[in-house]
Amino acid sequence: MKAGRKSRRKYALGSLRSQLLARTLLILALLLVLIGFLQYFLMKDFLYRSRADAMNTQLSSIPADLLIKDSQEKGEEENAAPEDGINRRINRPGPFLFWPDMSLASIGIDGTFQSLSNENGLEPPRLTSQQYQTMQQSKRMRHGYQLITDAQGNEQLVVFRPLGPPDRSSGLLQMGVSTNSMQEQLINQLRTFILLSLIALAIGLALMLPVLRRTLVPLSRMVEAVKRIDAGNLDERFDAEQGQYEVDRLAVSFNGMLERLEHSFAAERELQMQMRRFIADASHELRTPLTSIHGFLEVLLRGAASNPKQLQSALESMYGESKRMNKLVSDLLLLAKLDRTPELKLEDISLDALLLEMKPQLLMLAGTRQVVFDMTAGVQVLAESDKIKQVVLNLFHNAVQHTDMEKGIIHVNLSAGKKMVDIQIRDNGSGMGKEQLERIFERFYRGDESRTRSSGGAGLGLAITQSIVEAHGGSITAESTLGTGSVFKVTLPLEGQYSIAGYGLT
Repeated sequence: MKAGRKSRRKYALGSLRSQLLARTLLILALLLVLIGFLQYFLMKDFLYRSRADAMNTQLSSIPADLLIKDSQEKGEEENAAPEDGINRRINRPGPFLFWPDMSLASIGIDGTFQSLSNENGLEPPRLTSQQYQTMQQSKRMRHGYQLITDAQGNEQLVVFRPLGPPDRSSGLLQMGVSTNSMQEQLINQLRTFILLSLIALAIGLALMLPVLRRTLVPLSRMVEAVKRIDAGNLDERFDAEQGQYEVDRLAVSFNGMLERLEHSFAAERELQMQMRRFIADASHELRTPLTSIHGFLEVLLRGAASNPKQLQSALESMYGESKRMNKLVSDLLLLAKLDRTPELKLEDISLDALLLEMKPQLLMLAGTRQVVFDMTAGVQVLAESDKIKQVVLNLFHNAVQHTDMEKGIIHVNLSAGKKMVDIQIRDNGSGMGKEQLERIFERFYRGDESRTRSSGGAGLGLAITQSIVEAHGGSITAESTLGTGSVFKVTLPLEGQYSIAGYGLT
C-alpha cells in the first residue's frame, strides 16, 4: 500500500503537468524577485532625490546674510571671554533647525567647519577640508546628494549650496537628514510587495492547475489512443485538429508513422504469404521431376535395364526431367541473386544492334509464325547485354507459347524518347483476363490453372524478367485483352539518365 502511494506520488511529481506548473511558478517567482529588487533601488533613488530637492528648497529659503552674520558671531563668541560670550549668546538669534532628524553646518572658504544645529538636531557629518575646497570649486554640488555617515554612525543624506551670491561666495551651507525614516518606508513597501507577490503566486497556482489540466487533455487523449494500438490494431488515428499546434504536429507525425507501420505489416504479411506459396510451388516443381526419375530407376532396377529399348526410353525421360530440374534450380538461384543487391556489369550498348544480333535466334524460335521488327536506330543505353538478351528472349518465348503456329504474328518494337527507351513485344495470341494480368509477374504463377507443362516451365520467366529490368532502373508493364493478344513493354533509361541507388555496379 505504501509502495503504491509512493509510486503514485513519484509519478505525480514527474508528470508533465507538475513540471510545467513548477517551472511556470519558478519563472514567475524569479520575475517578481527581479521586479522587487528593481522597485527597491529605483524607489530608493526616487525618495532620496525627492528629499534632496526639498532640502535644497529649504536651504534656498534661509536668508544668506543672517546665516553669514550668525556664523561670524558664533566664531567671535568662541574667541571672546566667557562673560562676553554669555551676553552675545543671549542677544544672538536662536538656531535655525529644530527637527531632531536633521543637521545644518556651514563651511568657510578656508574649509573651517561650524555646526548650526541645535541640541535636539543631528550632529552634522564632516568631510575633510580638501574635500570641501574641491566641492566649492565644482558646480556639481548644486545637484544631487551624498550619503555620509556621521560620528555617531548614523547615515545622513546631505546636500550643499553656496553661502551667499555665486559671484561673492563666502563658503558652503551643508544640510543633512537621517535616512532611517526613508529606509523604514522602503522596507514597508518591500514587505507589502512581498506579501502581494505571495498572494499572486497562490492565486496563480490555483488558476494554473485547472488550466494545465484542460491544456493537456489532447495529450492525454493521445496517450489513451497509443494504449489501444498494437500489431493487430494499426488503423487507429489521432485527431490532428485539436487547436494546439505542437500537439497537432505530433498527431500528424504519429498518424504518418502508424500508416507506414500498417503498410509495413501488410507488406510483411503479403511477403510471408508469397514465401509460403513460393516454397509450396518450388517443392511441387522439384518433387515432380524427382518422382519421375525415382520411378524410372525403380523400373530399371526391376529388370528393365536388360531391355535396350526400355533402357533407352527411361534414360531419355530421366535426362529430360533432370534438365528441367536443373533449369528450375538455375532460375531459383538467379532470382535469389536478383533479390539481393545485384551486381551488374554495365556497359554502353546499342539496343537496335543487340536486337538485330538476336534476330536469327528469334526467327528460329518463332518457327512459322510471322515476326515484324520496327526499331529506331542509334539507341544507346547503359546496361548488361546478356541480361537484356535474357529479357527479350523470355518475353519473346512467352509470346511464342501463346500464339498460333500458323496465324501467329509477333511484333518487336524499339522506340526512344528524351530520357527513356521502350522495347515492346506484342502478339495476337489468346490474351489474358484481368485476374491473370494482375498476377502475371508472380513467381510460379501460370495462367494455365491445371499447371500442365505442355506450354511452358515453372512460371519463373516473367518474375526473372521483372527483376532484371528493375535492377537496370527500368520498369515492365503488361496489357492484354482476351482473344486479341498481349503487349509487354520494357522501359529503360537512356545513356546519361541511369541513376539507381542501392545497386552495385561493376
